[in-house]
Amino acid sequence: MDKKHIIVSESPRPFWKLIIASLIFTAAIGIIIYLTINNLWKVELTKGNKSGIINIFYLIGIGILLCLHKKVHIDLELSRFKPTIEVGSIKIGKWKKINNYEYVSIFFDPSKSEAEIFEVNLWYDKNKHFELYTRNNFEDAVSVGFDISEALNIDLLDATIPNDFKWIDKENLKQNKSEIKKD
Repeated sequence: MDKKHIIVSESPRPFWKLIIASLIFTAAIGIIIYLTINNLWKVELTKGNKSGIINIFYLIGIGILLCLHKKVHIDLELSRFKPTIEVGSIKIGKWKKINNYEYVSIFFDPSKSEAEIFEVNLWYDKNKHFELYTRNNFEDAVSVGFDISEALNIDLLDATIPNDFKWIDKENLKQNKSEIKKD
């Protein structure tokens, strides 16, 4: 991990979603080619052309949703972070300044879905926070939270049980990680 820049990324999209997205993009391109060839000399839009254009936008939107990838970039040197939404090499996001890193928390949110969802949040500037990572696996969430808290040299809070928050002993966690690596 780079000491000056941290990238927190959700897991890559399953390969089958990318295949479906490529088929959808191909269908959109096919409709564009069909409309172009079929109406090359016509200036007015007919009902069929309008529905074809609307279908193109729907297909492209669905294809983009299947390809979306979320990342959070944390620049330690300049004390800022940037949440991005990426589709291929296109990245959309804006840097936000962080004045004071407070702590990293692991939070359980039962309202998000039927499955267990754990959020890793970065708390900064006293009461502001940003969601860095969501997972349905507590161990993954703790691992990501630990790595970020170590890089930022801040505390790690276990807030998975409502009204029973506990600071995680990072030294103990380090020892357990090193023992696991040895085995």
